[in-house]
Amino acid sequence: MYKKLFVIPILGSLLIGCSQEQEGNLEQEEMKTTLEYPKTEERSDADTIFDRVIVDPYRWLEDDMSDETADWVKAQNKVTFDYLDEIPYRDDLKDRLSELWNYEKISAPSKKGDYVYYSKNDGLQNQYVVYRKDADGNEEVFLDPNTFSEDGTTSLGQLSFTEDGTLAAYAISEGGSDWRKVIVMDAVKKEILEDTLIDVKFSGLSWKNNEGFFYSSYDKPKGSELSAKTDQHKLYYHKLGTAQSEDKVIYGATEEQKRRYVGGSVSKDGKYLFISGSVSTSGNELSVLDLTKENAEIKPLVTGYDQDAGVVTTKDETFYISTNLNAPNKRLVKTTFANPTTDNWIDVIPETKNVLSISKGAGYFFAQYMVDAISEVKQYDYDGKLIRSVELPGVGSAGGFGGKEEDEVLYYSFTNYTTPGSVFEFDPETGASDDYWRPEIDYNQEDFVSEQVFYTSKDGTKVPMIITHKKGIEMNGKNPTILYGYGGFNVSLTPSFSIANVVWMENGGIYAVPNLRGGGEYGKEWHNAGTKMQKQNVFDDFISAAQYLIDNQYTSSDFLALRGGSNGGLLVGATMTQEPDLAKVALPAVGVLDMIRYHTFTAGAGWAYDYGTAEDSPEMLDYLLGYSPVHNVKEGVSYPATMITTGDHDDRVVPAHSFKFAAELQKKNGGDAPMLIRIEVNAGHGAGTPVSKTIQQYADIYGFTLYNMGVKELGMKN
Repeated sequence: MYKKLFVIPILGSLLIGCSQEQEGNLEQEEMKTTLEYPKTEERSDADTIFDRVIVDPYRWLEDDMSDETADWVKAQNKVTFDYLDEIPYRDDLKDRLSELWNYEKISAPSKKGDYVYYSKNDGLQNQYVVYRKDADGNEEVFLDPNTFSEDGTTSLGQLSFTEDGTLAAYAISEGGSDWRKVIVMDAVKKEILEDTLIDVKFSGLSWKNNEGFFYSSYDKPKGSELSAKTDQHKLYYHKLGTAQSEDKVIYGATEEQKRRYVGGSVSKDGKYLFISGSVSTSGNELSVLDLTKENAEIKPLVTGYDQDAGVVTTKDETFYISTNLNAPNKRLVKTTFANPTTDNWIDVIPETKNVLSISKGAGYFFAQYMVDAISEVKQYDYDGKLIRSVELPGVGSAGGFGGKEEDEVLYYSFTNYTTPGSVFEFDPETGASDDYWRPEIDYNQEDFVSEQVFYTSKDGTKVPMIITHKKGIEMNGKNPTILYGYGGFNVSLTPSFSIANVVWMENGGIYAVPNLRGGGEYGKEWHNAGTKMQKQNVFDDFISAAQYLIDNQYTSSDFLALRGGSNGGLLVGATMTQEPDLAKVALPAVGVLDMIRYHTFTAGAGWAYDYGTAEDSPEMLDYLLGYSPVHNVKEGVSYPATMITTGDHDDRVVPAHSFKFAAELQKKNGGDAPMLIRIEVNAGHGAGTPVSKTIQQYADIYGFTLYNMGVKELGMKN
């Protein structure tokens, strides 16, 4: 066993959010406890890449099918949960989270055939329930995922209806896995029609009239389905009434067509199948197949992978395409089936200085722009004529506005860090918005404030950050603060409401979110500035955000926690190993932490656009080794109190990343802070996680964070 003596400073009578006068009289005391970690055997595995030997002593933890790994998981969880059980206010956090979480949540409605469908959660249900209403307003349950499994870990993925609403196909995930099962049903009678399709992964479900549907998957890998490499995605067509073994491969069957991500979508009129093929998470080819003709050939729209393109809608033989080809911030173009290639494209909504995303409904396009990560929406007709700027309920994030051509009312959502997500009705002819649904929560929005600031990163780049907290807190450097980041894969972090954040903030905590390079907030150039051999920009942006908070007395290193998940877990791992004194607590979740081997698991090779791989060149190998968290834990360095979180069924970022990082930290950490790993059993990368598990996770994360910042009691709202 590794034995570590950890020292937690306890501030005598500190309540989070107590007054400056109280804090001035505090005395610091220490609590000492011996923490014993399970021994993680070191073995002789190694890789030789470009004549460089890279040792990998914990590679045996990659075997998720072995009893040894399972025993290690159990032993680590025992240490972690024994530790968490000692936190005096952990149950109080859970109770408050449960209390606030317990409110009715309703999605925007959507008409399918003779019914209007929507999702609803009564409050603390593990999974949302799909309801429907008939023309007379009679409500009934259509699908209840809470009945799929006893523990709530089987969730509903895609749900796709035929245009007439009489048939539906839906996908389920078991234990959080990306592998799905697909079930076909008579939507009117709510009766299952045929055997379940299995082994479906990273797939949409798109119907061809009422005859069958297109879906995507990989060949089932040899070895572990949770970690073995999946490298060739294929588009299939399933004809109703036939066995899955007879499903025809439409695209991706040959080595010449080898793609890591393939998808198919049928136009609303059923005439065209649009096919997207990608070798990575950025850039795609786009093709079209005429479904009205027998033995028609697939026709290219866009070739190569230097752009992202997707069909928004069709009108007769005109295709409307959203693309960043020659437009890093995106534009909407149109072309025809007869002459579909890029040299025949005509701008409908040209590129602007702000990033564009497009939705359509009621015969209009809705251009949703990000302006410093804040939503602005403009309404256009199909000729590109501006109809109006849509007046939103406030400053924040808006989404939706989608619907059918004949819809007379559209719906959109709105939220920000202090405004609970609500749904609004929108009249496309007048531009008027009305409330459709607002949540009833035991929460006063006026008690909190959210502000956007701009800070300067290491190389002089201006980066925006939104900081949210309770009004009236003193900027004295002693506010517990979570700095949350992502910075990758063109993903944009826009303002959104979270019950968990409310619980954090009502106790005097600050929640700060910077829009790091690598994200999509300022288009493709912003994304590219945080990829491959520019990845360090992302970490520098995050470190500079932390320094801004410290310099401006929002917090200090003793009260700062770094948090992020997936690519954000890499962000936290890299930052804490590069700047171990920057923060008191580090919370890397489901992180990409072994940058030398990430591409050898599941679909990880598709992330190479952002990261590059160790096999690309000696220079790329050296660059990855320079920041890979697993390879940069140094003997004797004092690291922040760390709780790594992952799921044993995570088949997107396999848990071996987290396992290895935990083993390195437990062996080498030279300080007193705990180095723990919390492994959720029967859980995956995050999607579909039951509410009960989510609440417990937040209670553990917040409890661990505050405990290691020296907080003895909560300033909990009663």
